[in-house]
Amino acid sequence: MRFELYSEAPLELSCDLVALCAFEGKLQDVRLFQELDRALSGQLSAVAAEEAFSGKDEQRLCVHTHGQLKAKRVLLVGLGPREGFDVTDTRRYGARVADESRRRGAKRVGVALPPLDPSANERAAQFLVEGTLLGEYRFERYRAEAERTKSSLEQLDVLAPNGCDALSLARGQVIADGVRLARDLVNEPPAALTPRKLADAARELARDKDLECKVLTPKECEKLGMGLFLAVAQGSAEEGRFIHLTYRPKGREQPKRRIVLVGKGVTFDSGGLSLKPTASMLDMKTDMAGAAAVLGAISVLPALGLQSEVHVLVAAAENMVSGRAYRLGDVYRGMSGISVEIANTDAEGRLTLADALSYGLTLKPDEIIDIATLTGACAVALGPHIAGVMGNDNAAIERYLGAARRVGEELWQLPLPARLAEQLKSEVADLKNIGERFGGALTAGLFLKRFVNSTSWIHVDIAGPASAEKGKDHVPRGGTGFGVLSLVEYLAARDRS
Repeated sequence: MRFELYSEAPLELSCDLVALCAFEGKLQDVRLFQELDRALSGQLSAVAAEEAFSGKDEQRLCVHTHGQLKAKRVLLVGLGPREGFDVTDTRRYGARVADESRRRGAKRVGVALPPLDPSANERAAQFLVEGTLLGEYRFERYRAEAERTKSSLEQLDVLAPNGCDALSLARGQVIADGVRLARDLVNEPPAALTPRKLADAARELARDKDLECKVLTPKECEKLGMGLFLAVAQGSAEEGRFIHLTYRPKGREQPKRRIVLVGKGVTFDSGGLSLKPTASMLDMKTDMAGAAAVLGAISVLPALGLQSEVHVLVAAAENMVSGRAYRLGDVYRGMSGISVEIANTDAEGRLTLADALSYGLTLKPDEIIDIATLTGACAVALGPHIAGVMGNDNAAIERYLGAARRVGEELWQLPLPARLAEQLKSEVADLKNIGERFGGALTAGLFLKRFVNSTSWIHVDIAGPASAEKGKDHVPRGGTGFGVLSLVEYLAARDRS
């Protein structure tokens, strides 16, 4: 799909569909609506009145121009009340335009940005492109060709207002591609995306994006002392892999900063000997959504030309049941030297992350961020749409929350109360890998905190929003790619500071 700025008079655009939006009760305030209505001799406003189109959220109205305009159809999209609309909601608009274009078989579509303050036009154009591409996303690789959703859209022309340039469109396209990559990885069946195949995907990404890639085998991980990661991986016939991708800014001897991103990469989680029930295991191919998010994020960085050095680390493993699986009561020592007693084999993600964080510290980062589908407790606390954020650096957390707000991902800061660390005390080791039932998201965060020392650290628990049971607008059913937008925005903002 091509994205172009169209700076000529909107009524002169020859296309299959021209789309514009309105806030509830504000349709007549939209200048382009007035121009189109005059060109159609008042028919647009007449049809809108007949169909009770007032701009309510999710309302749509498509009117054929019958040759009175160069555009074959005019699409009106309701966005709801103006006071409830954020510029990031432009993605919803883009997704709805893409959906209507598919329904109408439109190949070339012109789209007017929402009637916002001109200072928001650059972001609105970016989010419009993102919404269009993300709304078009379908994971249908394993469906019969005849059953796949067909897209007709070939070119989207953004009717260019002041404060908007082609860079906004290019940025939206490359970021949407990063989210789509993350979605593809999460949606793959677990037999098709084993740890080794995830490592292959990382190598392919490195080749495509001119990144550095190192993949460690279990023997190499053993030499580094990664006993916690290897304990989780040992129960599966599929070997684990430790993935290390690096983005280095071109033409710069010393990077502005060195930031490490760690993504949980459990490609399938049966729960191990603490076996999950069937209903809880059905969606466990998504337990590598953190890995998908950091891979999606680093795929964007070369196009943005960041001046910071960014490392992505993934300890990829399956948590399976076998005679070799790690047991309750076992004690393992991680790369950090900290020993851990296993009190629940279904608390495996924090073990893989612990060794990945320890490896990350050897890179001497200025900041380290981990993102993981870590605890059901976080989803219980915050629901299916909001991720939890914890860490040891409140200033960094505030920056991350600000980045998330700017791109429309929902996050909420959770505490790390020191007194809950009592739950992780072991009689035979330095730590247990799980605390009590209540406050499970917090004790998981406290466990990870032991492995980052004094380095600035943020932990993002995406157990809720990593996948969706129902799709809507630009967020599909299945893998959502949650986390890519916030990570990219955070890294770009740190680069500017």
